[in-house]
Amino acid sequence: MTKTLQDIAFSMLDLVPVCEGASVADALAVSLRTARHAEQIGFTRYWLAEHHNISGIASSATAVLVGYIAGGTSSIRVGSGGVMLPNHAPLTVAESFGTLAELYPGRIDLGLGRAPGTDAATMRALRRERIETEQDFPRDVAELQRLLDDSTPDQRLIANPGAGTKVPIWLLGSSLFSAQLAASRGLPYAFASHFAPAMLMQALKVYRDGFRPSTQCPRPYVMIGVPLVAAPSDAEAQYLASSVFQRVVGMLRGQRGKLPPPRERFLDTLSVQERMGLADFLACAVIGGPDTVRSGLQTLARETGCDEMIFTCDIHDPALRLRSLDIGMQAK
Repeated sequence: MTKTLQDIAFSMLDLVPVCEGASVADALAVSLRTARHAEQIGFTRYWLAEHHNISGIASSATAVLVGYIAGGTSSIRVGSGGVMLPNHAPLTVAESFGTLAELYPGRIDLGLGRAPGTDAATMRALRRERIETEQDFPRDVAELQRLLDDSTPDQRLIANPGAGTKVPIWLLGSSLFSAQLAASRGLPYAFASHFAPAMLMQALKVYRDGFRPSTQCPRPYVMIGVPLVAAPSDAEAQYLASSVFQRVVGMLRGQRGKLPPPRERFLDTLSVQERMGLADFLACAVIGGPDTVRSGLQTLARETGCDEMIFTCDIHDPALRLRSLDIGMQAK
């Protein structure tokens, strides 16, 4: 069955961008304001992403932020998109999210990724020289599922809080590995097409073809990441998106900083290779006025058959970020 936008849930993925001219405290306040707005206009969930050692992103203490956002809202689901599991012991994650689930019952999600979410030096600082193997992530996911499930009489290691909360676990990824694992374990799957869209269609096929139903997820459930910059006109949206363009090009150049203000004719300053890299990175981006946004979202819905879209919306002006979410929601 072909999906329409009315069939698809809309959600928000927030990296808590720190804008040029603003502080971390400002960024945190903007995120709470954005979450409240997303809740008001009918978004399904609000996720925070774990990143480290990046001056322009303030979402490193992900579980803390989940509690901050959940405590400042009343109904929207709040979670991680995701916790980078190799950086943490499963017991610590289970206790943190078990505590959140007890504080905000029925509202907490636990999205898990297997990338470090940082550079090599910071990865070593987080992991204390631990060397990750291919089997560690599947084993840690299984351990987390056990710790969050009902405990058994012979179970020696119990997460408290955590046991019995059954916090919904999602697997996140940008390749086939997590797609295969999510399918085999009957978990919902979120593809990181907001920054690594190259293998989107292949990963979704692998996930759906190999899916085994579970109690948590009786049928395949797919979320895709979508960079969204919406404005009253295509021209204004392209201008506002130049903040994202500048940040992506900075990443391609090995430079990471705060989210810059928009810049006229920024694309004209780029080399052919940089334009190609930007286009690859943002292949799933939807940028434009209301009609362009509706058309772009409908195309993604038709091509992917996704159940949910989760938007990144990095606009320098917080008020225009909220307006962009409004225009996105009005596309339904």
